[in-house]
Amino acid sequence: MLEDVLFNAFKNTGRDIFLRGLISSHAGNMSVRIGDKIHITKKTSMLGRLKPTDIIELELDKDDPNLPLASSETVVHKAIYIHTNALAVIHAHPPYATLLSMIQEELIPRDSEGSFLFKKVPVVTPENTIASEESANIVSECLKNHKIVLVRGHGSFARGDTLEEAHMFTSSLESSAFFLHYIK
Repeated sequence: MLEDVLFNAFKNTGRDIFLRGLISSHAGNMSVRIGDKIHITKKTSMLGRLKPTDIIELELDKDDPNLPLASSETVVHKAIYIHTNALAVIHAHPPYATLLSMIQEELIPRDSEGSFLFKKVPVVTPENTIASEESANIVSECLKNHKIVLVRGHGSFARGDTLEEAHMFTSSLESSAFFLHYIK
């Protein structure tokens, strides 16, 4: 039962993220924490067409033989779970938000929904933006006080109590970034 509910949450959220244009065909990743385990999308899986075998279960705080199968961003997901109260994480590449992350230090939404949800979205700049310990440390530290963060030129990491909530933050960020792009 739980497996079906969990897989459906991954499948539906992945499809929605892809259809909204927040990722390309094989980009992005998602995870959910249940106790001392995380369930994370497989390396190079297509979030818009997930299969049950695309979800990998890992131990949160120890090495796991399934680690090579899991998303390359697993190091960041694990750090977020260890340092925040997140139960779900989505990493996406929202185009307008990512574009603005290359030229701004933070995004301050000017639309009502964005202002209500985030007040501001920090932009962090690790030297190695993809799957690095440095990125994991900076992103997880930032997510202690924010719901979503942008990694300069790379994309967003959103935390939530559910995949649906993390998706809401991701899609709302992209809507706010779209408005900001055209206001300037």
